Amino acid sequence: MPLYKTITPNSQTTVKIWKISESYADLFQSVILKSNSLERVLGMKSEMHQRGFLSVRKLLEEFGYTDADLFYDENGKPHLKDGKQISITHSFNFSAVIISDLIIGIDIEKQRDKINIIAHKFIDYEFDYLNENDKNYIKKLTTIWCVKESLYKLYAKPGLSFKKHCLVIPFSIKDDETVAWIDYKTKKHRYNIHFLEFEGFTCAYAMA
Repeated sequence: MPLYKTITPNSQTTVKIWKISESYADLFQSVILKSNSLERVLGMKSEMHQRGFLSVRKLLEEFGYTDADLFYDENGKPHLKDGKQISITHSFNFSAVIISDLIIGIDIEKQRDKINIIAHKFIDYEFDYLNENDKNYIKKLTTIWCVKESLYKLYAKPGLSFKKHCLVIPFSIKDDETVAWIDYKTKKHRYNIHFLEFEGFTCAYAMA
C-alpha cells in the first residue's frame, strides 16, 4: 500500500505513516539496501519484523532519502547524514518515520488489553489520574506507553527509566496532545506531545 498518512505538526517537522500490506518479497524487491542493512534484514527470524524494516526504507524514500543516508549511533539512535533529526517505529502492520530540525521521538503501538498486566512496570505518577473504569483506560495506557517510548528514543541515554524518569501530565484522548517531562539525574526537560489513533493503533510523537 502507498503512504497511509502524512502529518505536518510544524514547519520543521513531518510525520509519515505506512500501512504494511505488501508481501516481504514485494518490499524487498522495491528497495536498495546497503550491505549491513541487507545482512540485518536477512538475519531477522520474523517476517513481520522484516516487512517493518523494509517499510521504513519505503518511508525514507517518501522523504527523499535512501537507506544509505541512515546510520545508527552506539546507543542505537538513528541519524541522517545531512544532520536532520529522525525517529523510527513499527508495530504489526504499521510503521512511521518522523524527521525534523528539532529533537524528536516517535512510537506506534497496537491497543491491546494485555497492556494492563504490565502497566505497573512503566507507570508511577500517572496512576494518580488514571481510572480503571474509564472506557478509554486501555487507550490511555497505550498512549502513555507510546509517549514514554518516544521520550526514550528522543533522549537516548542509558539508564533512563519509563517509570522513574518519564512523566506524562493528565490528558484526554480527544485532545490529541499533552505535555511530558523527563526528570533524569539533575536535569528536567519538558516536551510537547501529539498523539493520534487509527485502526486500533496509537501513535505518539514528542518534540523538544
